[in-house]
Amino acid sequence: MIELKSISKSFNGRVILNNVSTTFEKGHINLVIGGSGSGKTVMMKCMVGLVDVDGGELWYDGKIFSGLDKKERKPFRQEIGMVFQGGALFDSLTVEQNIMFPLNMFTKMSLEEKLDRVNFCLNRVNLVNVNKLSPSELSGGMKKRVAIARAIAPNPSYLFCDEPNSGLDPRTSIVIDNLIKEITEEFNITTIVNTHDMNSVLEIGDKILYLHRGEKWWEGTVDDILRTDNKELNEFIFASKLAKNVKNI
Repeated sequence: MIELKSISKSFNGRVILNNVSTTFEKGHINLVIGGSGSGKTVMMKCMVGLVDVDGGELWYDGKIFSGLDKKERKPFRQEIGMVFQGGALFDSLTVEQNIMFPLNMFTKMSLEEKLDRVNFCLNRVNLVNVNKLSPSELSGGMKKRVAIARAIAPNPSYLFCDEPNSGLDPRTSIVIDNLIKEITEEFNITTIVNTHDMNSVLEIGDKILYLHRGEKWWEGTVDDILRTDNKELNEFIFASKLAKNVKNI
């Protein structure tokens, strides 16, 4: 479980996050939605320690994370898996080397153990015989699956996904959504997903947090979002569906 307690963040006097409090539960898909500039990405960067909050606190399973220095955060970072927008695979490394990267950084596994883990993770994301391929030889959907395999390689307790369906066709997006949901439930991970994809919200979301101009504007379940009378949220949902329909024409 991850708890945000009144966190705030500004850059050059511009408020990006304003007094945001929420809880993300273990074993659930926690989706964060909102328009561009709403604070989603900055909030995720704060949660993984890439950016420090200006105020408030971040807690991981009852242990405070915010305010710790780089060395003190290392045990937490070892428990975090990250799927970046676009996949962010290392072009100079093979698929196998990409997945092995966090194992080299955070574990003392033998080479044989690392290779076993790489193959396990590739099998889990339904990829075979791709170990020696380079990222340039993969499709967009395959790159995302390799990125997920890399994220789960260290057996994390927390999984962060930033726009995992960005640039993917609707059918591949469904595959990625289902994979994230399966992995979250199978390994009982606390998963947080930033997304603009309303299909993801409706199909795999256990909890949805809507950010508007840096503030928590609404939160609830899929059933709640279908009945909400929140004006800004309804406008966002309609605009998101319209944009997706136009894109698919």
